[in-house]
Amino acid sequence: MNLPDKPTIDGLPDKWAQRWESERVYRFDRAAPRERVFAIDTPPPTASGELHVGHVFSYTQTDVIARFQRMRGKAVFYPMGWDDNGLPTERRVQQFFGVRCDPSLPYDPGFTPPEKPGKSQVPVSRRNFIELCERLTARDEEAFERVWRLVGLSVDWSLLYTTIGTRARAVSQRAFLRALDRGDAYPAQAPTLWDTTFRTAVAQAELEDRDRPGAYHRLVFHPDASGAAPITVATTRPELLPACVALVAHPDDERYRPLFGSTVRSPLFGARVPVLAHRLADPAKGTGIAMVCTFGDTTDVIWWRELDLPTRPVLGFDGRFLPDAPSGLSEAGRAAYAGLAGATVHTGRERITALLRDSGELLGEPEAITHPVKFYERGDKPLEIVSTRQWYIRNGGRDEALRDRLHARGRELTWHPAHMRTRYEHWVAGLAGDWLISRQRFFGVPIPVWYPLDADGLPEHDRPITPAEHTLPIDPSSDTPPGYTEDQRGRPGGFTADPDVMDTWATSSLTPQIAGGWGFDDDLFARVFPMDLRPQSHEIIRTWLFATVLRGHTEHDALPWRNAAIAGWILDPDRKKMSKSVGNVVTPLGLLAEHGSDAVRYWAAAARPGADTAFDTGQMRVGRRLAMKILNATRFVLGLGEPDPAATVSEPLDRALLAALQPVIAEATAALDGYDAGRALDAAERFFWLFCDDYLELVKLRAYGQHGPAAADSARLTLRAALSALLRLLAPVLPFVTEEAWSWWQPGSIHTAAWPAASDLDGLAGDPAPLAAATAAIEAVRRAKSEAKVSMRTPLRSLTAPDDDAFTRIEQDVRDAGVITAVTRHPSPTYLAHL
Repeated sequence: MNLPDKPTIDGLPDKWAQRWESERVYRFDRAAPRERVFAIDTPPPTASGELHVGHVFSYTQTDVIARFQRMRGKAVFYPMGWDDNGLPTERRVQQFFGVRCDPSLPYDPGFTPPEKPGKSQVPVSRRNFIELCERLTARDEEAFERVWRLVGLSVDWSLLYTTIGTRARAVSQRAFLRALDRGDAYPAQAPTLWDTTFRTAVAQAELEDRDRPGAYHRLVFHPDASGAAPITVATTRPELLPACVALVAHPDDERYRPLFGSTVRSPLFGARVPVLAHRLADPAKGTGIAMVCTFGDTTDVIWWRELDLPTRPVLGFDGRFLPDAPSGLSEAGRAAYAGLAGATVHTGRERITALLRDSGELLGEPEAITHPVKFYERGDKPLEIVSTRQWYIRNGGRDEALRDRLHARGRELTWHPAHMRTRYEHWVAGLAGDWLISRQRFFGVPIPVWYPLDADGLPEHDRPITPAEHTLPIDPSSDTPPGYTEDQRGRPGGFTADPDVMDTWATSSLTPQIAGGWGFDDDLFARVFPMDLRPQSHEIIRTWLFATVLRGHTEHDALPWRNAAIAGWILDPDRKKMSKSVGNVVTPLGLLAEHGSDAVRYWAAAARPGADTAFDTGQMRVGRRLAMKILNATRFVLGLGEPDPAATVSEPLDRALLAALQPVIAEATAALDGYDAGRALDAAERFFWLFCDDYLELVKLRAYGQHGPAAADSARLTLRAALSALLRLLAPVLPFVTEEAWSWWQPGSIHTAAWPAASDLDGLAGDPAPLAAATAAIEAVRRAKSEAKVSMRTPLRSLTAPDDDAFTRIEQDVRDAGVITAVTRHPSPTYLAHL
């Protein structure tokens, strides 16, 4: 043994991270049979900016399970990925380099971004922009890996993948083409939720409601029937009045039933629109009759589709009013519209309100309200709905049979904690349409489709051209389709590429296939798929978890994994979720340096599964104290010397300690089998402090040899057996400090050592009652001396103890530890100390 003079936790992360990598401690055994494999579908964090403490929190919980399973003898398949495509990366590149993508520009091989980005972004070609994305994400990924190594994630870094890498692009495109062949993927021209800032479509799963100020405007519609009274309609979007195509009321609303089937003229614009009945109209909202516009919100889309209404679009992709008036307006209405062309939504609302006020068709002044408005989760402006051609994947939103099968998949999955299944089921039940997967962006996986051009140079969208699987990945903007040459690109009779890329979730939903080598390494894929564990946070059950279940079901007719372990959020002191967008996040490097990696992991692992947890440096200080105590206790135990090889555990207190340790091992094992790292840590930690604070003090003199070599060897043997088990119980949570302590006296890594079993102690354990008696006695002694404010080594005149066999068997150890002069016995079960 090479015991340090003064143990320290400083420097351990760097020391052991390097050693683990060089010795390939966490390398996956590719020859392991499937029944010995434990495969984890690790979340690939978005590689833009910095990791924050919330990442450390959830990924540590996964790592605890990975380390536990490895010590159980499993070959742990534990990859890491970087999610580096999509809007977050593009936005960061725009801000970092001061550029914006202009696909019409040619590639400039010598382009250098400005040293100091100015207020105006420099336009660059799509290829130049993608090169900058790759350059910045590579830099961010290096920083991420450094943090993960300091945190001690036991991932196999040889399995690293990126969601924009060659394999990920090929897998994504292969899955898309197969879905297209099955009819699960399809294009459609349809109303689309649209972010006007990013100029891209947004899927249902990416929406969030934000409360925003608004106002009810009461508008007067004029019935075509002579003598009929005007109809007042309350709307929060008067600017969409030129897009109005109908008025809708509930079929049971007596106020409007006589009007169903009639027509009215819209104020200001004079369009003739029908009055119709529909169950979604709310009689209690506004005046009970709604203005249907194409399109103001998702309910307008439902009414438009189910009532077979015409389309009168007025907003463009930039969120401004289109230059030409929609059809159906009166001559005066077209003149009024001319004053809106090119205006923003806000300006259009002001202008139309002023015109309505002047015409007398606005009743009273607008009534201020606060109401929920739909935003893209990463956007700053309310979403609009425009008609676009997009790609969709069937997800059960319009197919009841598929929806039922996906519900059943959710019930097949084992959830930790179990109540999180409810979130999945609510999401599946509330699907309002198929999954929109195309995006009008640049840095992403291209839709692998071309279209032939007719004699007029127009794309024939109903005759898509697709590549062979063995040619994947492809980029249709630079690769040519089979049977064509590059000089036919964009020419009549030639071809054109689909300009869109896939939503980042369309790739991330295939992480089991990407990491497992689907189509690249069939032997590996057969060993790891379906995987054993999907760890993730609860807010992306509706996106990442659901979409991955969908892809596993439709492509493999199987769940992609057997268990889902759901982590909660990290909350700031105001109980708000930590988020980069909010700006209340804490980055981990300072915490790791101040408290130590093991201490930060201790705080993360102690949380309840699925529960939102407060950021708490106090817990980290507790973890640091535990880490230091592990080193000091190990040094003390090992410093007592080796027990004789022939020694046995003979003393009652020693056998009682090991007996008490057995249920602790069983509890920690059961907790980790149930993906509850916090309960496992609590059990091990409680016993560790009993071991240090009570047992060590009780047997210290005996272990030094005060009562002979046999009694000393019994204590030393017990101390080592208990310490060995405790270090292994704590190793998944505190990997650095336990590895350091283990290295002082054991060969190999603690992280490949066998997980302790209660049965390991069967031949050494005895009756646990003497341990309970000893701890109760020594607690009474400590309390008396503490109240008297004297040293713990101050002699105690006497101790009155219960007259039972348990105390009799450990009396000498108690007398030694408490420096007790005399012991008297009484029938009471209490202990009384007398100074």
